[in-house]
Amino acid sequence: MPITVWFAGGGTGGHLYPGLAIARALVRLRPDVAPYFIGALRGIERDVLPTTEFPHTLLDLHPLYRPRVWKNWRTVRGAFGAWGALGRLRRDQRPQLAVGTGGYASGLAMLYAWRRGIPVVQHMGDAYPGLTARLSARFTTQAYLGFPEAAATLPVGRCEYIDTGNPIEPPPDIHPDERMARERWGFPASARVLLVFGGSQGARAINKVMASWVDAGLPPSLCVIWATGKGQYHSFQQYDRADVRVVPYLAPIAEAYAACDVALVRAGMMGTSELSAWGIPMILVPLPTAAADHQAKNAAVIAGAGAGVHLAQADLTVERLDATVRGLLADSVRLRAMSDAARARGRPRAAEEIARRISALIDQPPTLG
Repeated sequence: MPITVWFAGGGTGGHLYPGLAIARALVRLRPDVAPYFIGALRGIERDVLPTTEFPHTLLDLHPLYRPRVWKNWRTVRGAFGAWGALGRLRRDQRPQLAVGTGGYASGLAMLYAWRRGIPVVQHMGDAYPGLTARLSARFTTQAYLGFPEAAATLPVGRCEYIDTGNPIEPPPDIHPDERMARERWGFPASARVLLVFGGSQGARAINKVMASWVDAGLPPSLCVIWATGKGQYHSFQQYDRADVRVVPYLAPIAEAYAACDVALVRAGMMGTSELSAWGIPMILVPLPTAAADHQAKNAAVIAGAGAGVHLAQADLTVERLDATVRGLLADSVRLRAMSDAARARGRPRAAEEIARRISALIDQPPTLG
């Protein structure tokens, strides 16, 4: 009989993709484990999970509507319906463990599992975990931290906090030659390369400043790999030229990481974790509307470690960006120190480490019937 492990999380890619990475690492380690995903009908998992190898159930889950409290009737109604659906799933599957990966899609499933005596673990990816993660830490057995600094914000109690890093696609053991990587993008082998991306949907504020910077004139010998996001590509594709390659998204992104000297990005947990693992210095422009301003906290931690420059979106101008990039590329000692600091924070084998810990918990005898 396969061992069922619930994976609950979603709403955004930052809460879904870590779960997928952990589940795949767990199956490689334990072929007897059968991951089962639980998500929300209105989250990104609605589009992503049907394309994966994992069975799943999507429930009518909603976040807490804090600014528009009158909408919380949807949250309550959805929670009652989801609780009954989870009960039916439990009777059919008898899961031995529940893994929460964050977001409103994970909270109810973790609470249900705990109330039914199913051990609960969590992945918490940001420097400042979200409300769901902080509340459910009180009944979680282990929490795997993407940023070790997160432990200071979490309740002390039964939960064991473990610094694993965020589960990412690791860089190859032997990094590609950067000169060859640049030539594959059509750049001179001696060029300096800036990588720009703002997540799967892009970042309009970054895209607009990049467009103005290209119009004003880039520094000599600078080339740019610019991923606009699928929804914004049509607005910026005209900037594509020999030294500025404009694409809607980067897949595989490793080809861009191998070619670049510096990255201009948001401060999401997965992108910054990948850049750290590759040892790429970062210019971080946090999304100002991120929940609990968690991207700003991620950026502050990375900048404090010497791996990046924290630039608030309000301060992102052509002049500021130009001066920042020129200053970094002109200071090889600082750039190397930033690269070393990023690599020191990188945890490329996080998924495998988390899978090993989950496997060990599965093998422990149950404490509740």
